[in-house]
Amino acid sequence: PPRCRERARTPPQAHLSAPILINVPAEIETPRLLLRCPRAGDGVVVHEAVVESLQELRVWRASRPWAIPEPSVDASEMFCRESQAAFIRRTSLPYLAFERSSGRFIASTSLHRIHWEVPRFELGFWCRSSAHRQGYTREAARALLELAFTGLAARRVEAYTDELNVASRQLCVSAGMALEGVLRHERVDRAGTLRNTCVFAAVR
Repeated sequence: PPRCRERARTPPQAHLSAPILINVPAEIETPRLLLRCPRAGDGVVVHEAVVESLQELRVWRASRPWAIPEPSVDASEMFCRESQAAFIRRTSLPYLAFERSSGRFIASTSLHRIHWEVPRFELGFWCRSSAHRQGYTREAARALLELAFTGLAARRVEAYTDELNVASRQLCVSAGMALEGVLRHERVDRAGTLRNTCVFAAVR
């Protein structure tokens, strides 16, 4: 199982009026990955991965609007710093995943759209193109599900994928989530095409 260097010891319900007081581990170790909160200076490696993966990311741009503009180091650095601020405020819990053996940035995953009063989270993830089909994103996603249910007393974690994104759908299932339904004609992409969204979830 993933190992949190700092366990989330405080029940979330204890600090509903001040989520910033909820203890959340800044680092999580899995067999192959180190997941940690983004920080200043990470923009360079995130930008490199986004540029490498941009063509693939834009295929699913209806669900990843941040992948539409041309990337820049400054934009990735802003993302990292804003993500760190959100992590501290507990409004979102983003993690960057690095390969433990090499230190290479592999993937990004997060628990966001948080409702601490339930608690309920949405799981998000993406992986750089050169690291696809090696199980890294599944490993990172399972670590965040473990954190949500055992560390943060989650009652529900959900994920949304484009119906045509078979890889993401398979990842949700292999991470332990179940398909709850399909939202038909839920979005319109930049070409004006209606897109369906699959809703996956794991519950306590």
